[in-house]
Amino acid sequence: MSNSVKAVLEGGPEDLQARIVPITPPGIELKVAFKGGYEHFKVTSRHQDTPDGSLPVYEWSFRTEIAE
Repeated sequence: MSNSVKAVLEGGPEDLQARIVPITPPGIELKVAFKGGYEHFKVTSRHQDTPDGSLPVYEWSFRTEIAE
């Protein structure tokens, strides 16, 4: 069994494949690099049952671009 903490991502781009991701350390916001930018997700009070157990749900909030 893995010791990493994981979360479920909800919302954001439809083509974002990874919906269960490791989070280190668990916090208020999560940034996921995706297609030249970052998708930002905020923690909710909800949990979702998954094959990895009951995981916290992070909800998409906004996107930022990576400066070139």
